[in-house]
Amino acid sequence: MANQYRLITILSTAAGEEGIASLTDTIKAKIESAATIDAFDTIGTRELAYEIEGQKNGYYVQTVFTADSDFPKELERVLKITDGVIRYLIVRVGE
Repeated sequence: MANQYRLITILSTAAGEEGIASLTDTIKAKIESAATIDAFDTIGTRELAYEIEGQKNGYYVQTVFTADSDFPKELERVLKITDGVIRYLIVRVGE
């Protein structure tokens, strides 16, 4: 059964605009490979509440997608090993 999920991703700003665009496209392609994207919103660069990996700013991206219940675990695995992803959070919408 498909559920709706919200993914918030914080990307490193060290790679510059081209690096962020490339990383965003990579993440988007991974989601589209097994899910349907309902909404995609680039929030932009924000100051972090505390320094993470030596960074004071992060680029925030929000994605709402519909997928089977086993896909978020696979997406977390990919995000965990992707260079340039500082933090991420996947939550099921409606709970």
